[in-house]
Amino acid sequence: MDSVKLAVLGLGSQTTTFYISELNRLYNDKYGGYSTCPLIMWNANFDAINSLLPNISEELNSLTQGCINEIEKLDISHILVPNITLHESIDQIEVRKTILHPVYLTVAKIKILKLSKVVLMASEYTMNSAYVRSVFNANKIEIEIPSEEDRLQIDTFRKQVYAKKETEEVIVNFHEIVEKYTVKTTVLLACTELSVFKPKNNKRLLDMVEIQIMEAINVL
Repeated sequence: MDSVKLAVLGLGSQTTTFYISELNRLYNDKYGGYSTCPLIMWNANFDAINSLLPNISEELNSLTQGCINEIEKLDISHILVPNITLHESIDQIEVRKTILHPVYLTVAKIKILKLSKVVLMASEYTMNSAYVRSVFNANKIEIEIPSEEDRLQIDTFRKQVYAKKETEEVIVNFHEIVEKYTVKTTVLLACTELSVFKPKNNKRLLDMVEIQIMEAINVL
């Protein structure tokens, strides 16, 4: 436990707060008492990064490399980045420390569960991008996406959560969409905003954010 030192790259305040809250909750579940997760946070200027997302570019990679270079100066061994999309940029830069990579960790989890197909729910960009699909396909995991109408509702809900304008009605609607697809197939959430309000106790629901955070807890 003492040899592993975790760093969190601070990005958008709402997302980073959710990650740290979950890290503390799950660490306390594991160790009890008044335990809180030992970590170091290095806060980036998320506006500069967010203005370039979701498209990957040399400019974004340069910013990402700069953040990683700074965080690797700290006395840490593992890095947790609370933004799934940014990991496509991380794959293209030089990293010396261990990245708790949500995409690759999820592939490993799906293989353990012996699943061959998942329905991906994320931002409209991620649902239609080649990045996650290519990694999964290379590991013989098929990705399906919701209907166009459901994708629009999911992405609208994601934006409402990001803006802190979600209502009970839209949360219930999101849950109903998830339940509809999990009748036949495992659903994979790949967006922090969706993770915040995910349905509870659905055995056919996987959460990329939860998988990433649980790996951080497991190595500590």
